[in-house]
Amino acid sequence: MTTVIERDTVIPTEDGRELAGRWFEPASDPVGVVVIAPAMATPGRFYRSFATWLSEQGLRTLTFDLRGVGGSARGHVRAESADMLRWAGDAAAALRHARDHADGLPISWVGHSLGGQVLPFVDHEDLAGAVLVATGSGYWRLAPPRLRRTVPLLWYAVAPVTSRLLGYFPGRRLRMVGDLPAGVMLQWARWCRHPDYIASESVEVRERFATVRTPIVALAFTDDSMMSRGSLDSLLRWYRRTTPRVVESSPEDLGVGPIGHFGLFRSGSRPLWDTLVLPHLATTHAPARPVPAGPGQ
Repeated sequence: MTTVIERDTVIPTEDGRELAGRWFEPASDPVGVVVIAPAMATPGRFYRSFATWLSEQGLRTLTFDLRGVGGSARGHVRAESADMLRWAGDAAAALRHARDHADGLPISWVGHSLGGQVLPFVDHEDLAGAVLVATGSGYWRLAPPRLRRTVPLLWYAVAPVTSRLLGYFPGRRLRMVGDLPAGVMLQWARWCRHPDYIASESVEVRERFATVRTPIVALAFTDDSMMSRGSLDSLLRWYRRTTPRVVESSPEDLGVGPIGHFGLFRSGSRPLWDTLVLPHLATTHAPARPVPAGPGQ
């Protein structure tokens, strides 16, 4: 196993905030750079095993925490004023930080759930490719059947009421997502009530999707309890200048146990990383490979 050098870093944002990040540096000369953009309320440390493995493949890898989460939190989440678009700005700051430390190496984006949704908001011209994992529209009618029966109560009542009453969303107590800033939850709930989800925010947001030319590979799993194939297709339809390729897999086909919404990044999924992720990350040796046609595409 190749030695990996881990070091903390500080990521500056446009409004003066500083985000907590962590570099995973290969022991030998790197052949590419990867930015791992996290899911909703998920700290960067969740991706440590995956980031370590990427570094072992020669890829300089950056994980980070959105403001109000993990090492980027300042006191109680109630004091955090961020909304979803501000979090998208944090993701853009992380990519700028990676670009400034890329030394000319090709940069790939690995976006998990929310991290896949915010791709249009970053400087995607700096990217050689993007791998979106378990992402899609959050519109409630597109949710998997079991979730679809319960989320209307969340989006129409619980989220807006608790967020306004308490000044934050108490997700830990409610065993839903995690604690979130009120601005994040209120904006997210509004999007989840609209068929166009994030694109319902403004014409400018839709235009951001339409300008993306980055090659995109979207990885989906049939046992994902939070994102359906319909959710993914709904989000990808906003891209006009690139044609995302979808690779949809079932645990049975892959010969593994449950994967769900988070499982690909857990250490137990390491056997899948070589085949599902690595071929789509750009390096100095080869650009990201196109996805071959196959079942589910």
